[in-house]
Amino acid sequence: MTTATTTRDDALDVLRALVGRDDAEFHEGQFEAIATLVDDRRRALVVQRTGWGKSAVYFVATLLRRRQGAGPTVLVSPLLALMRDQIAAAERAGVRAVAINSTNAHEWGDVLAALDRDEVDVLLVSPERLNNPSFRDERLPVLVRRMGMLVVDEAHCISDWGHDFRPDYRRLAELIAQLPDDVPVLATTATANSRVVTDVAEQLEHAADERSVEVVTIRGPLARASLRLGVLRLPEARGRLGWLLSHLDDLPGSGIVYALTVSAANDTARMLRDAGHEVRAYTGQTDPAEREESERLLKENRVKALVATSALGMGFDKPDLGFVVHLGAPSSPVAYYQQVGRAGRATENADVLLMPGREDPDIWHHFATAAMPTEERASRVIAALSPDEPLSTPALESIVDIRRSPLELLLKVLDVDGAVRRVRGGWVSTGRPWVYDADRYDRIAAERRAEQQHMIDYERTDGCRMEFLQRSLDDATAAPCGRCDNCTEPWFPTSIDSSAAETAAASLDRVGVPIEPRAQWPTGADRLGVPVKGRIAPDERMAEGRALARLTDLGWGGALREVFAESAADAPISGALRDAAVRVLADWPWAERPVAVVSMPARRRPQLVESLARGLAEVGRLPYVGALGLVDGGPTGDAGGNSAYRLAGVWARFEASALDLPDGPVLLVDDLADSRWTLTVAARELRRAGASAVLPFALALRG
Repeated sequence: MTTATTTRDDALDVLRALVGRDDAEFHEGQFEAIATLVDDRRRALVVQRTGWGKSAVYFVATLLRRRQGAGPTVLVSPLLALMRDQIAAAERAGVRAVAINSTNAHEWGDVLAALDRDEVDVLLVSPERLNNPSFRDERLPVLVRRMGMLVVDEAHCISDWGHDFRPDYRRLAELIAQLPDDVPVLATTATANSRVVTDVAEQLEHAADERSVEVVTIRGPLARASLRLGVLRLPEARGRLGWLLSHLDDLPGSGIVYALTVSAANDTARMLRDAGHEVRAYTGQTDPAEREESERLLKENRVKALVATSALGMGFDKPDLGFVVHLGAPSSPVAYYQQVGRAGRATENADVLLMPGREDPDIWHHFATAAMPTEERASRVIAALSPDEPLSTPALESIVDIRRSPLELLLKVLDVDGAVRRVRGGWVSTGRPWVYDADRYDRIAAERRAEQQHMIDYERTDGCRMEFLQRSLDDATAAPCGRCDNCTEPWFPTSIDSSAAETAAASLDRVGVPIEPRAQWPTGADRLGVPVKGRIAPDERMAEGRALARLTDLGWGGALREVFAESAADAPISGALRDAAVRVLADWPWAERPVAVVSMPARRRPQLVESLARGLAEVGRLPYVGALGLVDGGPTGDAGGNSAYRLAGVWARFEASALDLPDGPVLLVDDLADSRWTLTVAARELRRAGASAVLPFALALRG
């Protein structure tokens, strides 16, 4: 009996144990991938549709490699939800799988002990964990020596041309280069076009001695026969939410409703729950334990839907997911294909509906620009670091004036580029020459703009929608599906129940978002000449405030985005916005009613702020005592800076001594609340001038 025949028989036995069916057979390409890893011990890139069975390939290959005496497989996996599903799938096949991630630190000792006893078949780690100093320096070298196979799941994240590029993934090329030639490497994805495939394959090819190791690429057709695609153009949020209220229960089974922003997901879930629907919000800001519980409830069909951001994406495994609805479009057809791929993996039919919004391009632009490093920022970070004395991220943040999230992303990019390195205690510079690759970032930005246009083209095409998505992924087998709304006719109702429309309108018309008071001065403020540290004294704090809405809200967010657009001219507040602001004050459960109104000394929108303050004073029959005074020209600095720099830019820039403040609480009016340091410092001045409390009100809250 040949080796290939033996391997196939053994692999089939493992596959049948994995899926729990004695009649299971390999999909086309599955055994080819397994044999490449087990018999040939080569490197493979598998690009196959969601539901094809990529996890079966690496679990079957792992058990066969373990029978050959190989060490454990290291599986690099991007999301906690994906890890949980992969571990559950592994257990069904008798694969001993464990994870090291941010949620199970209490189990790391047991996991490492099991690895030392060779009682682990698959170790799942996040790409971020691979660069944790202690793991990278102490555990990873041992794993590299013992590793039986490396698997990189969702491998499109390796490529900065991929729709979900992650800097930590790019570092995997260094790990792969350390592996002996006979250690098989598998990279898998369902969402890679030709450019991404080429980029990922090139990173798999590098060997320790700088030779090229040939990569076997296995690509299959990406058509999803179970999906019935459709697009319903309802540009106003009221119509989209009204449709969802009218028809959510008509959609098959349970599913996912995607929203583009955290606030949209939370607001939509709240509206649906208020209307009696069993749904939950699921975002990157949701508590991890709550996310895990929500995943379980969806899998058990105990909720109709999770209303989610892209935080619920890659790898979430519910084979019978009945529908995916998008309230607003992702920024590319490739990203859209990835998200809708969650549905219909083990069912004959699943419904997929996109309801794009006119605000989508603005949201795409925001996320695209936030993710791109600039030469000026990168140079600042490198200059601030030394090769010998590590700086923690909070300490570095107070020096370079970059907010925490973009700073962490930039550090990862510079780490991958070799300019900085994460060590115990923080970050150091490497001293290696570094040049900002402007051409590369310009090409990436151009590619992102092209992807956004392709998404708009998808919305508007009169051709087959599945074929369009396949062509976006360079699938040579693309052909009309015969199921989508363009191949046949719209399969979805377009009517909106009048009561649902009223409920949606009322939900969108809801006003009032809390502005939480700052309680702690930022770390490093004293280094910038601001003589404060620790907690803010209670008698100098502002009280909890209110904003009319967030700029990202589905309801009033649209009107506010127009007011705060770069091209918008300063003007007195409109009657509609003033009336909405009055409603916020009417619903505000303050402990004591304000006795006067004070405005911030706005330089960009003085008419807007003063007219708002005077309008609220008039309606509330309160005295408007004027605006705070400016000192030395007023606030300085960039609105995009971090907390320490934002505080330094407004510190000692306001004065309240000229105001005739009556005894009691003061309503402090501003146009836009962002970091809250402007309001915090202004409130401190008013408290020191005699106000018993300061109640901040802003027209909009950023975020």
